Amino acid sequence: MPTRIVRAVTYDVRFPTSRSGAGSDAMNPDPDYSAAYVALETDDPDGLAGHGLTFTIGRGTEVCVAAIEALAPHVVGATVEELVADLGGMWRRLVTDSQLRWLGPEKGVIHLATAAIVNGVWDLYAKLQRKPLWKLLADMTPEQVVACIDFRYIEDALTEEEALTILRRNESAKAEREQTLLAEGFPAYTTSAGWLGYPEETLTDRAREAVAAGFTHLKLKVGGDAVSDLRRARLVREAIGPEVRLSLDANQAWGVEGAIDAIKGLAEVDPWWIEEPTSPDDVLGHKRIRDAVAPIRVATGEHAQNRVVFKQLLQLGAIDACQLDCCRLGGVNEVLAVVLLAAKFGVPVCPHAGGVGLCEYAQHVSMFDYVAVGASFDDRVCEFVDHLHEHFVDPVRVVGGRYVAPTTPGYSIEIRPESLSEFAFPDGPGWWQEEEVPA
Repeated sequence: MPTRIVRAVTYDVRFPTSRSGAGSDAMNPDPDYSAAYVALETDDPDGLAGHGLTFTIGRGTEVCVAAIEALAPHVVGATVEELVADLGGMWRRLVTDSQLRWLGPEKGVIHLATAAIVNGVWDLYAKLQRKPLWKLLADMTPEQVVACIDFRYIEDALTEEEALTILRRNESAKAEREQTLLAEGFPAYTTSAGWLGYPEETLTDRAREAVAAGFTHLKLKVGGDAVSDLRRARLVREAIGPEVRLSLDANQAWGVEGAIDAIKGLAEVDPWWIEEPTSPDDVLGHKRIRDAVAPIRVATGEHAQNRVVFKQLLQLGAIDACQLDCCRLGGVNEVLAVVLLAAKFGVPVCPHAGGVGLCEYAQHVSMFDYVAVGASFDDRVCEFVDHLHEHFVDPVRVVGGRYVAPTTPGYSIEIRPESLSEFAFPDGPGWWQEEEVPA
């Protein structure tokens, strides 16, 4: 009997991470990791529901919640079976809503809300198929994957036939790579050791602890003043030695010429990449920076708002690492488009995953990419931030610096009911603070 979505229940969930400095960077000194969260409840007698969220950092989460509620009628009332029979059509209906599209199109709050709903539907689909999302995607035929993708605006860079060719060339060894993934996990890098708000005197110990835990790639936040950036970077490089990769993340702090000067000043610590060196919308600026600072790599993507921006970054040769975000893009469908675009242009996918739920999401993307698209671990890493995983029903597991492949059906994004209650904004007891919180 078909399973019907009967309601979309939304939540504004906020975790007071600003108290400890976790998540702090050059542009966001006091983030409270938060989620606009939706549960797509069904008429299944066992309480089956699909879960999705979009990541935020505090104020404004309520705006994302309102956007989710505005889009929810596109899936509420439909059966899961009819939605998954035309996943590409479902995505197109959400992003072409004749009135809500004006608030985008395909960017901003409406696109963040689209991701929450789309990911919730995919979570339902994976649960009904009794597979983790990465496995569900890997088991799809090339034709099924391509049918999920909206090629409007990107067909000049990637055609449907090219996408099929990329997927077909890797089919014969998918089973072998899947066994390797299950045995070895997927490479991770950690950002948890290097938040900008952490006291400088703690950086050395944090970096050494990360290496001892098995990480061979660390990331340090920069974008403060040049003197302190270099001093902090020297401390971390000295602590981890020359063999461990050290990436730097400016979180958009610089203009183009300022970025070039700053990166050259940091070159002595041998950075693997510089992340978000300037505005995420400045495609030409990224190309100018990349040309000027090579061989230091340029990485970006967590704020690239749709597949069209990624198309331009890749066409122009402006980035060396594709850091797609599972919430910034419009959910799984658009993520698939960007993964295939990156493969077409030979750029490794290294998803952004700093934030509540983003590691849970991103691991599935990296694992699907390895099994079915990129087919290699070379220069591919998935970000890991060791915060807030205890609030999820199926949290990520990282052992020896590698993500353990999840086996529980779904997209790993369901938050525990007690956490939804404790950290509900504004009245949840876990959210409450003694000092006044701005409205």
